[in-house]
Amino acid sequence: MEEMVEGMPESALEIDLETVKGRAVKGVVALTGRTFFLQIISFFGFFLLTVFLGTAEIGLFFAVSELIAILGYFSDIGLAAALIQKKEKPKLADIRSTFTIQQALVLTLIVLVFVLTPWLRNFYNISQPGIWLLWALAAGFFLASLKTIPSVLLERKLRFDLLVIVEIIESLLFYGLAVLLAWQGFGVVSYAWAVLARGIAGVILIYLLSPWKIGFAFEKDSLKHLLRFGVPYQANTFLAVIKDRLMNVFLWKIIGATGVGILGWAQKWAQMPLRFIMDAVIKVTFPAYARMQEQKKELSQAIEKTLFFITLLVFPMIIGLCLIARPLVLILPRYSKWEIALLALYLYAINSLWGAVTTPLTNALTAIGKIKTVFKLMVMWTILTWIFFPLLAIKFGFNGVAAASAIVGFSSVIAIWITKQYIEFRFIASIIKPIMASLVMGILIFILTPWLAKNILGIIGLTVLGGLVYFGIIYLMIGQQFIADSKKVIHALKKKA
Repeated sequence: MEEMVEGMPESALEIDLETVKGRAVKGVVALTGRTFFLQIISFFGFFLLTVFLGTAEIGLFFAVSELIAILGYFSDIGLAAALIQKKEKPKLADIRSTFTIQQALVLTLIVLVFVLTPWLRNFYNISQPGIWLLWALAAGFFLASLKTIPSVLLERKLRFDLLVIVEIIESLLFYGLAVLLAWQGFGVVSYAWAVLARGIAGVILIYLLSPWKIGFAFEKDSLKHLLRFGVPYQANTFLAVIKDRLMNVFLWKIIGATGVGILGWAQKWAQMPLRFIMDAVIKVTFPAYARMQEQKKELSQAIEKTLFFITLLVFPMIIGLCLIARPLVLILPRYSKWEIALLALYLYAINSLWGAVTTPLTNALTAIGKIKTVFKLMVMWTILTWIFFPLLAIKFGFNGVAAASAIVGFSSVIAIWITKQYIEFRFIASIIKPIMASLVMGILIFILTPWLAKNILGIIGLTVLGGLVYFGIIYLMIGQQFIADSKKVIHALKKKA
């Protein structure tokens, strides 16, 4: 991997625009296909955990995970993102300086976790198994930091297929071990052992796939150049921490571990379609958009195709999920305990629908260097979150939190309008057909649910019927272009298989 960072002048570009476009398309296809498998693992793993564990145990894992996730946003002050966004090939000094700063921050934060453990135990009434989970997540945080540089090198090459391999192995280990131990009655400790296994395996595998000469450096010129992008970028992620992660920890004190567990279940399922589709697309489009900064027309077309692709798959999945959630919860054994979370699921789904269209746009703004604009949007969302979430949580409990999420989601209209000021693209034209087809499909499923959704086979049949109707409507709207694009995707999948 050394040739990626040495042996070429800094001004040399790693890959040209045509290669970027080709790899981006293949990357989206490969990531979507492989990430689909990854999410299948996550889907069934999380489902089994919610069967074997109680709402409070699920809530404890979500809450403690948020504490560690908060630390993660302070672990590299945006230097990793700066390496990805950088137009020129990074020098070894850039990479080693980033690694040095990151490891110093990570180790400092881990020491902080152990120092604050007694206070956290008393403030949140965390049991000893919960403390073991906290320490295991801190160890996993350190292991994850070791993967940053190899991941950056792969992302700059748009080799997302290799990154997904690592994620699949990690997920298989995590959910496999966690479910096995939860089934055997280990409770929340199941998560602790699973986190450690995932972290160790992930580090070993990614260094086999993307080795680099580990070393330490501290070159002021390299850091100054990277921090010019990294600090504003990390300022945005810091606001994301305050808006989401810190808020969840704050709500833990208001609604308790059980309330956090109910919200975690609802939010997890409401965001599942986004995780299936959007994460893969966003991961590819960020470096691709960054390399299209000067090609305005190409960038506009790429954004329109991204919006269409995401909404084509995400919108019907979210609507279908909401419609079949109640019969599923009532039919499945040992799952009726989650009926109380259905209203929260519907409210979080509204936020997810908005996220499907606004996240690609803020991603594009970041990729073309409009960090300050994205920062202002994050300030707006953070203020709205801290106004509505606590107020509605105190008044209506966990359902109030979900309602606040839906309310804040509607402010995404502002993000769409701002993006159009910088990039010319057709927003409505990109998403209108998936919206129309999704609504027709949703109405059909709603009408047929009382007659068909009486058992698992009936729900499966209803889901298949809804999918056929949806894609039939899409075909009627788009015609041969839909078939042609589908063939391209299938061909790309075969080449990547």
